[in-house]
Amino acid sequence: MFPDLIKIGDFTIHTYGVLVAIGLTVSYFTAIYFGKKEGIESKKIENLFLYTVLGGIVGARIAYIIEHHDQFHSFMDYIAVWRGGIDWFGGFIGGAIILLFLLKKYSIPILKIADVAGISIIIGHAFGRIGCTCAGCCYGKPVPEDSPFKDIAITFPHHPDSSAPAGVPLYPTQPAEAIGNFIIFGLLFLAYRKKLFDGEIFGLYLILYGFERFLLEFWRGVTPPLPIGLTWNQVVTLGMVAVGIVLLGYGFLKK
Repeated sequence: MFPDLIKIGDFTIHTYGVLVAIGLTVSYFTAIYFGKKEGIESKKIENLFLYTVLGGIVGARIAYIIEHHDQFHSFMDYIAVWRGGIDWFGGFIGGAIILLFLLKKYSIPILKIADVAGISIIIGHAFGRIGCTCAGCCYGKPVPEDSPFKDIAITFPHHPDSSAPAGVPLYPTQPAEAIGNFIIFGLLFLAYRKKLFDGEIFGLYLILYGFERFLLEFWRGVTPPLPIGLTWNQVVTLGMVAVGIVLLGYGFLKK
């Protein structure tokens, strides 16, 4: 909707990049806050956050390029992440790989840092989805003329940096996910106040976000379905929900 926040001649500040930066900043301070609650030194959280974010950005871009290789025609296209075009699940996997490697170095219990990561990821992700709305990436499917959702459809104008089809009413998947993520953050924040065991918050995060994303995938128009009728993102989210249920079940039984 608003791909360019500031444009003066050839100088452009993309809205997507600004909102991602805001999301990372909020996520960082959230991680510091809850890291202290877990008894983890702020310096360790800072290092974990920095390298995990870098790993996440690389993983997210690689996954997006693999899935949407037809959109890339020059070297600049491959590195211009500030224009949008990152895959959240690729970022999750890339960041998780780096995080697991560093946890051994810092001798931090994995479930403690997982709880901090879960609530920090979801708030940053919420701001990122607002950025997606502005950039026109991660757009929804076209809304049929007779659909009751016609009044809330998003129509993107033509813009060279927007990947969404111009002039077509689309399901508002990006703002819907942003709102859902803010709600999940609120629920996790409340749950953290009465946390019973390590892994509880991360388990809730996996279940809540997995369920949200599974439903939204039916509206999204950027991920082609697999032969089984579901998208690969939905397959991953089902795995997230299953792991979350196992974590909560294990924690409550142990408790």
